[in-house]
Amino acid sequence: MNIMLLGAPGAGKGTQAAKLVDAYGFAHISTGDILRKAVANQTPLGLAAKKYIDAGELVPDMVVIGLVKARLQEPDAEKGFILDGFPRTVIQADALGRALQELHKKLDAVISIDVDKGVLIKRLTGRRMCAQCGAIFNVVSQPETGNGVCPACGGSLMQRDDDTVTTVTNRLDVYERSTAPLIAYYRDKGVLRRVDGNRPAESVFSDVRAIVEG
Repeated sequence: MNIMLLGAPGAGKGTQAAKLVDAYGFAHISTGDILRKAVANQTPLGLAAKKYIDAGELVPDMVVIGLVKARLQEPDAEKGFILDGFPRTVIQADALGRALQELHKKLDAVISIDVDKGVLIKRLTGRRMCAQCGAIFNVVSQPETGNGVCPACGGSLMQRDDDTVTTVTNRLDVYERSTAPLIAYYRDKGVLRRVDGNRPAESVFSDVRAIVEG
């Protein structure tokens, strides 16, 4: 089965993707991972992407599409894949659709993990990083870290600049403007499935599993 996960930052896409990989062996396709691997391996597309990354610019859609298309042709994607974090815009979705058509593949389901904005802000601003060992925790899901001490090494837990309320709110606003329209895009194509992501991860996965096995 070929799946795309949609959802705002903090919706739990990564958590659900990991559970799907464990349960079904699907290939987890993350554009961030693909870019890092292509750059490290110095592939032609990786070298093209590196020029933009080094200049502090966004990697053009067609370069990203080329990387995703190449990843979809790897053997582990034959049994099914999960697209996580891509596409981010309707233009990218159109390009992805053409690439899938060329590969004689299709999306079986686009799963939108819907979470209230207030919950997202609470989750994202609750993230803490250990200044000593770099471990990541969350005071919402891991209340034992609320004392500001890293349970792994005893170091001090700090909030990163990109996890403040102002920054998080801006990230969510950007998502609403650019990525949320994909919900209507895939609903019109008849493949959208919506899941209540305000609940614990296991409850969310129960619904995701029902979609996969339905």
